[in-house]
Amino acid sequence: MRLLIKFKSDEEFEYSAINNYTIQGFIYSFLKRSNSFSEYHDIDGFKYFCFSNIFPVSDFKKGELKKIIISSPNFKLIKTLERELKRNKSAYLGKYPVKIESVSLFKARLKRQFITSTPIILYQDARKNYYFSMKKTHDFQFFMDRLKENALKKYNLFYDDEYHFEGNIFDRLEYAREVAVRLKKADKLFIVIGTLWKNLEKFNMDNKKFYNFLLDCGLGEKNSLGFGMLNTVESIKNG
Repeated sequence: MRLLIKFKSDEEFEYSAINNYTIQGFIYSFLKRSNSFSEYHDIDGFKYFCFSNIFPVSDFKKGELKKIIISSPNFKLIKTLERELKRNKSAYLGKYPVKIESVSLFKARLKRQFITSTPIILYQDARKNYYFSMKKTHDFQFFMDRLKENALKKYNLFYDDEYHFEGNIFDRLEYAREVAVRLKKADKLFIVIGTLWKNLEKFNMDNKKFYNFLLDCGLGEKNSLGFGMLNTVESIKNG
């Protein structure tokens, strides 16, 4: 399930003043107000939610409408966010005050062609905090294997299942580009490497539940920091 949040800023500031940690903190600030998810930030393991970039991508102007989408396979989490957002019309995005204009719950329609709305992050070596780079390695098979491994691990943990399948997670892929994303937490600067894809296509979905999970949860690492979020190609074409 997904939430479309529309909000307006009370101040003018640069788009670059907000990063993934800022948005993640915004989400956690509402989850902390609930009984069910008050300590969700502190639990070990995967956090099953993802989010889009704030759009339109432009500097914030006072009173201008901005939007963001939050997605999760955990229906209770999404409903909790919806309730808390509707209860609190005033909030802070980092240090900047914003007013929540509307919150809409919707379900993304599953189709066989996906597109990344935020970069897919994968570790080449997690112990060394070394990210996979298509530019440096050109190792397409490593990307495919690691993507499948990560997706199955998250899915099986979420549903307490032992699902597995032969072959690749997607049958056709169209590469867009590699990006380096600068993140700032407190006074520390981090850089993560990710890839964007124009098309990730699965011809025959034997398990639609699995691909619905990916659409809701995201692909790769660091989904709860907004990475690996998916849309369907059809939804982008239709606006």
